[in-house]
Amino acid sequence: MPAWLAISVVFFLLADATVPRVYSLRPPTRERPVFASTDEIPLFPNSSPSGDQQTPAPGGPKSPTLQDSSKLNLIRYVSGEFAKATKSLPAGKDGFLVFVGKPINPDMLERAVATHGAAVRSGDNVQISRLEFRDHQIVVDLNGGGRGKKRWRDRFHLEVGGLPTTTTTSTTPQDTGPPGMQPGMGSTVYLEFTKTIPDLTPDDLKKLLAPFLDFTKQRSAAVQWFDTLPPDVKKAITDRRAMPGMDREMVVAAIGRPDHKVRERDSEGNDIEDWIYGQPPSKTVFVRFTGERVTSIKQFPQ
Repeated sequence: MPAWLAISVVFFLLADATVPRVYSLRPPTRERPVFASTDEIPLFPNSSPSGDQQTPAPGGPKSPTLQDSSKLNLIRYVSGEFAKATKSLPAGKDGFLVFVGKPINPDMLERAVATHGAAVRSGDNVQISRLEFRDHQIVVDLNGGGRGKKRWRDRFHLEVGGLPTTTTTSTTPQDTGPPGMQPGMGSTVYLEFTKTIPDLTPDDLKKLLAPFLDFTKQRSAAVQWFDTLPPDVKKAITDRRAMPGMDREMVVAAIGRPDHKVRERDSEGNDIEDWIYGQPPSKTVFVRFTGERVTSIKQFPQ
C-alpha cells in the first residue's frame, strides 16, 4: 500500500474516533407506543394525565381549527349547562341561524319566532341539551332542540374465509341529551363560521351564545355532576379514557360521542351496544355496553 494512502486511512480513522457521531445512516430507535392488554385504553396518549388540566385562556395561542380535546371540553363544560334566555327563540328544525362575527338581525329573529312560534321565551330558564359539530357549524340544542327525533342505521358485513356471513343491522334513536329534554320541543341555534371552526374554549362558546343566553349566576350542571362521581371515574374522565363500569353519560364526558353504534343481543338475551371510535384500518376502539354499563374496551390494531 502506498505510504500516502496508509497515512490518509490512519488520519480518517483518528478523525472518526474523535468527532461526535451527529450524523448517522441509521436513525435512532424510537419506541412504539404499546397499549397494555387491559380494559382501560387511553384514546389520547399524548395528552397530559394530570388531574388538574386547565382550559387554555381565550387570549392564548390557539390552533386554527377546533381540536378533539377542545370538543370534549365543550361537551363537558357547556353541554348540559343552564342559562336564562334573554331573547325568545323559534321552535322547529330550522331554528335560528347566526353568522359568527356579524351582528344579529333582530327583525329576522322576530319573524322566525312569529312564523314558527316561540319554543323559548325571554326570561325562561333553559338547558343546553346537545352540541353537534359540523364542518362550518356548531349546532346548539336548547331544551331538547327543535329538530325532533332522528333514526340512523349501522350495517356491518362480516366475512369469514372470503364468504359473507350474517349482516348485523341496528336502528337507534338519536341521543336525546339530558333526562327530561323532549326532542323537538325546544329550540336550535346554528352558529355558522365562514371557514372551519376555530379552536374554542367553553368560555368562548358561551360568549358566542351571549346574545341569547345569560350564563351568569346559573349553577354549573357539569361541575356539580362531576363532583358526584367516584374518584376513579373522575380521574378517567380527566385522563380522557373510558373504563369498565361507566355509563353512557360518563363515556361521552370522557371521550365524546362515537362515530358508529351497533346493537345486538348475546346468547343469554342481554342487550349489547358497541360504541365505535375510529375507522378501520386506522386505530379503532370498541366500547361495549351490556345493559347500561361498559363491560369491555378493545382496540384494533393493538
